[in-house]
Amino acid sequence: MDHIVTVQDAVTAFADFMEPTNAELDAIEQEMPVILAGVDLLDAQIITLDRIPTELDSRRIRRAARRVLAARRALANGSGEVA
Repeated sequence: MDHIVTVQDAVTAFADFMEPTNAELDAIEQEMPVILAGVDLLDAQIITLDRIPTELDSRRIRRAARRVLAARRALANGSGEVA
């Protein structure tokens, strides 16, 4: 006879000690401009998946890519502000 047991990890997966620390939350907040710029770039790329990109689509993708680079540069330089 096989015994049925619970999976302990599934039960304790959301325990208090598994929450992000304040330092981790601060790091995420500092990286948020880069994350949002990346989402914008991904959105611009997704729009062109089912059709041939128009000139407007190409400009939108280039602008979004520049925003990603600017956000990464700002994060690397420590300013945290996106130009």
